[in-house]
Amino acid sequence: MSIAFPEIYLVRHGETEWSLSGRHTGRSDIPLTENGEAAARQVGPRLADKRFTAVWSSPSQRARKTCELSGFGASAIVKDDLAEWDYGAYEGITTKEILATRPGWQLFRDGCPKGEAAQDVGARADRIISELQQANAPILIFSSSHFLRVLGARWLGLSPTDGARFILDTSSISVLGYEHDLAEPVIRRWNGI
Repeated sequence: MSIAFPEIYLVRHGETEWSLSGRHTGRSDIPLTENGEAAARQVGPRLADKRFTAVWSSPSQRARKTCELSGFGASAIVKDDLAEWDYGAYEGITTKEILATRPGWQLFRDGCPKGEAAQDVGARADRIISELQQANAPILIFSSSHFLRVLGARWLGLSPTDGARFILDTSSISVLGYEHDLAEPVIRRWNGI
């Protein structure tokens, strides 16, 4: 079936030491592991038959390196709004460690002290969606898990907190698109590995 509407491809960055250990990695600039680099090199071949009008990346080195190793680095435009969730006081620690001092905490519901709430991330996602709609073209995006989960929720018109219902593995590829017309945004594929 031919797709008459533009598709937006989302790539989560490759594995880092912190993504491997479950540490919240927002603004810390953690490099890819060797496995993360190898997986990033496999993203390009998975997209070999696709053509993109633009390539956008988060400013983080993990997203930019994934983009580069995928073969798209030369044309990438860094967009600050694609940055991962700012975890503030929870940067670099695991959910298990947070729960030990704050039982019942949930990132998407409760946000982070000295960091962002879901609505803050949602506002950034909304600005990216506005740019995507204005471009009305196939675009490839490299970013991080929690931001992309909020982006997926907002694409569908859901609350930013509904990003909690989506999951993304490292080096995964997801596709946003439309069904019958540009007024019907859908998720065409999610968390493809």
